[in-house]
Amino acid sequence: MSERMKAASGHGAVELMLVRHGESLGNVAASRAGLSGAEVIDVPARDADVDLSPLGLEQAAALGRSLSGLAPSRRPDVVWCSPYARARRTAELIIGTAGWEVPLLVDERLRDRELGVLDMLTAKGVELRLPDEARRRRWLGKFYYRPPGGESWTDVALRLRTFLADLEQFSDRERLLVVGHDAIILLFRYLLEGMSEQEILDIAMTTTILNASLTRYVRAKGHGPWTLESFNMADHLEEQGVTLTEHGSDADVHPR
Repeated sequence: MSERMKAASGHGAVELMLVRHGESLGNVAASRAGLSGAEVIDVPARDADVDLSPLGLEQAAALGRSLSGLAPSRRPDVVWCSPYARARRTAELIIGTAGWEVPLLVDERLRDRELGVLDMLTAKGVELRLPDEARRRRWLGKFYYRPPGGESWTDVALRLRTFLADLEQFSDRERLLVVGHDAIILLFRYLLEGMSEQEILDIAMTTTILNASLTRYVRAKGHGPWTLESFNMADHLEEQGVTLTEHGSDADVHPR
């Protein structure tokens, strides 16, 4: 079906739910390193293989229990997730706990931002070990800075643009759930709302995407612009007595 025919018939996605993975062992290690003043984060595996912490497992299951209450007509038709272990485990727990019979599709374009030479370094570690990169990052700002061997936010936005374009081809899937990472959710906002660099960095500076939080977009006609219905919601965790966790990245995001 062509885009023109799809628009005329009203077919297409009407709801997009975005979920950040539950707390990971990497989140815990990064927080510990920051508090201790360490230069290197003692992660248990390469970034793609870092799994959920015990609390992260609880958070993902709690979100699944909350979503299990959706009426059949409101349940997602498909779940997509990042290939990284923490995101895939979160998606599997949501589907299993909610009792849904939906396909789980893994897409590498939903992976976390790759940090290149900055991988496993704390902010202090970057300043001490890679001072030239620290200065370049401050000059360019988080949006455009690309560490050697890694990605800028604009690089991540480019792959998300292609993912969103592909979503428009699924005229038979009206409700979609995507499990990814904090940068992924922020950059979905940038793309879906047509934000500027300044606008998305202002949000990144003041807001931490909560683990196992839910962000929701809707569009009644199944085509055209999306409307933000809710952002970074984690009421489902508080209601079930599950601890909320805020593991964010460096808030120094604007160029200077």
